[in-house]
Amino acid sequence: MTIPVIIDCDPGHDDVFALWLAAGHPSLDLLAVTTVGGNVPLEHTTRNARIALSVAGVTDVPVAAGAAGPLVRPLQTAEWIHGENGLGGPELPEPTVPLDARTATELIADTLMGSVEPVAVIATGPITNVAILLRDRPDLAGRIREIVWMGGSTDRGNATPYAEFNALVDPEALDLVLRSGVRFTMVGLNVTHLALVTPAVRRQVAAVGNATAAFGDELFEFFCRTNDEVFGMPDGPLHDPVAVAVLADPGCVGLRRTRLDVELLGVETAGATSVDLDGMLGREPNAWVAVELDVERFWAGVAASVARLA
Repeated sequence: MTIPVIIDCDPGHDDVFALWLAAGHPSLDLLAVTTVGGNVPLEHTTRNARIALSVAGVTDVPVAAGAAGPLVRPLQTAEWIHGENGLGGPELPEPTVPLDARTATELIADTLMGSVEPVAVIATGPITNVAILLRDRPDLAGRIREIVWMGGSTDRGNATPYAEFNALVDPEALDLVLRSGVRFTMVGLNVTHLALVTPAVRRQVAAVGNATAAFGDELFEFFCRTNDEVFGMPDGPLHDPVAVAVLADPGCVGLRRTRLDVELLGVETAGATSVDLDGMLGREPNAWVAVELDVERFWAGVAASVARLA
């Protein structure tokens, strides 16, 4: 049985591989893609999602644009990692996948209502679109199988000392989603920093030999260079596909049931995820949190999925 999924994303190099893993993995049925302002402004993230699907030959999945910015805060972006257009490195082709006329919220709602079984939502950017859906259409919460989000950390941040980028951009949206009661899994930096794009990984993906792999290798080149320049990490961590792997290959990612909250008010700590792994606060657990990654199994799944694409 395949799991029907919606990807909500802000491409970004790693979002592209998340889309490819979802589109190419036999355990998943990618029903829709929605975009949000995040790594770069919405205009670019939307075009980049269409490019990612076009390159991979995925022409039957609708793409809709969503929130241009967070619920209440100004948008912060990450051109310093992803480049001005969000996909620095390769020469970007014109997308052949069209933009759906619906908003992200409308496309997600229509997809949920049109599915015979609950649909999983995998969010790989600021979680604004999902929050808007749950705020405006709470009647649809029961149609969501679960929400898996790449963001946060059990440790330190990557956008501030305490906050991971996706959490920092829209912590209010994260708080709203956590309070919704829908099953929620956080895949944070503590695990995604294990998914390093090493030279061996680059060879593994390039060896696939198709157009998708070739485009991906150009993305890797730029992404690893900027991660080295900014963080001193020449093997860039490919965060977002790990969230997809939670559903595509459950044995690949180890999870813990725990309490998860997000800091909204801290001057230095806004966007920090409070992950109470030891139950110190005595609060009811409300989330699953990724704590382990089978790295070789993960990369084998990514390469196999890319091989199934164009």
